[in-house]
Amino acid sequence: MVGPLITLSNGLKMPTVGLGLWKISRDTVASQIYEAIKIGYRLFDGACDYGNEVEAGQGIRRAIDEGLVTRSDLFITSKLWCTYHAREHVKPALQRTLSDLGLDYIDLYLVHFPIALKYVPFDVKYPPETDDGHGNQNTREKVPFQETWEGMEAVYSEGLAKNIGVSNMGGAMMYDLLSYAKVKPAVLQIELHPYFVRKQLVDLVQAEGIAITAYSSFGDASYYEIGFKADSEAFKPLLKHDVIVDIAQKHRKTPAQVLLRWAVERGCAVIPKSSSSNRLRENLDIFGFSLSGDEIERINGLNRNLILNEPANWINTAIWAI
Repeated sequence: MVGPLITLSNGLKMPTVGLGLWKISRDTVASQIYEAIKIGYRLFDGACDYGNEVEAGQGIRRAIDEGLVTRSDLFITSKLWCTYHAREHVKPALQRTLSDLGLDYIDLYLVHFPIALKYVPFDVKYPPETDDGHGNQNTREKVPFQETWEGMEAVYSEGLAKNIGVSNMGGAMMYDLLSYAKVKPAVLQIELHPYFVRKQLVDLVQAEGIAITAYSSFGDASYYEIGFKADSEAFKPLLKHDVIVDIAQKHRKTPAQVLLRWAVERGCAVIPKSSSSNRLRENLDIFGFSLSGDEIERINGLNRNLILNEPANWINTAIWAI
């Protein structure tokens, strides 16, 4: 049930559908990963900042130890947090992630946000989130992104990361990065859903031979618990939107499957999350149907340039403004 693979710029392969680990509790992430592997998942998208890498590693290693998969069957993603952007901090940050996961290498290491915050030693607070270790929030660090990328290239050259990439980066910064990168980013991970279609950015990045991983494919569904409040007069949850529901009924699929299929037909990987075994299977089962050109245009027509993962909305600091 793995489905087709996406060939990255260095020739390595990445699964098209994975399981996102954001907001999965430390109490359940190990069992969810183990069950997902049994169902057929091979891509797992995590991050230092999610605070669950130790437990995620337990689920991964259990599946390997029991012979369900080998390490080479899996594609594990993690992310460099904003407090570790200085060149000398990139490798130790990745080594901490590898130690927590119990792995020798990561398949894809992304820069989580192109924003440098003050360095926080591991023994002060880990993961530090936006705290500088002294109770101050969002203390900036003057680290040029070029320096961060040189650190990323170093861990790639050492084989600690099989691929490197970026997340939450726009077109202007992508072009700037490409002007000095010795190793081109293999992947850009971005928020992408029918309320935030991002056609120009997707076209630009794919034209450069960079793969895209789409997160928040279901739009608003992941954001209510962190304070998102929809305007009921102007906003309808994507999973209940008439256009999505109508297309799903025609294909005898769920709205979630239609939303994932829409992203995949744009050449993107997707990383939905679910605690339900049935929904995990449904999210993986999106390769037996295709959307018509008219259906794709109907979905594209929902675009509102609506950014949901806008940290400035819940972190009252302009540094996070997109």
